Amino acid sequence: MGRSRADTFFSNEERAEIEAAVRDAESRTVGEIAVMVVDASDEYLHADTIGGVLFSGALSFFGAVAFFHSAIVPFIVLTFLLFFPCRLFVRSFPAIKSEFISPRKKRDAVRIRALRAFYEKGLYRTKAQTGVLFFLSLMEHTVWVLADKGIYEKIRQEQLDRFAATVSRGVREGRGSQALRQAIIEAGTLLAEHFPMKPGDKNELPDRIHHETRSIDQ
Repeated sequence: MGRSRADTFFSNEERAEIEAAVRDAESRTVGEIAVMVVDASDEYLHADTIGGVLFSGALSFFGAVAFFHSAIVPFIVLTFLLFFPCRLFVRSFPAIKSEFISPRKKRDAVRIRALRAFYEKGLYRTKAQTGVLFFLSLMEHTVWVLADKGIYEKIRQEQLDRFAATVSRGVREGRGSQALRQAIIEAGTLLAEHFPMKPGDKNELPDRIHHETRSIDQ
């Protein structure tokens, strides 16, 4: 298994600041906020294959021209021999692999993985049905913000999408921690307006950042 970016994307100091922002936001609302970071939302095996074919084909073409006078048999043999190393190369470098994945495929994969995370982490089980998930998928540079049905009674998805856009922009600009804290604070203010704290309310979900290693170079 390759090294997980999700585990190291935020420094210890940044992680502590984000978790503090979650606690502060939740101190003013019955809403529950969770943050999850993953390396990638899918393994995208088709991208490994496409990249492997293209790279091995290109290398074999130049090799056949340079050393075998453009003979077809050496080209075919070289393509076969180089395919698996080239496939591994593409799999090991997310920035390269990403070029072989369509934007639509990435969006669909992140949406599906975020929905699964929402249920895996129990955000649907909060007493007031007011769980909110900030889901960051690093390879796709995509953020989704999902909420339970209690939230949607008063807050539209478009408002949550603005929080996602804030974090996505921050990640692209290299200030992901700052952008995430800002979005959590703003989300807390919005939740407090519609779902204020009530006597006896308890913290139902961990404030720590959740990680899942789905490393695309494993």
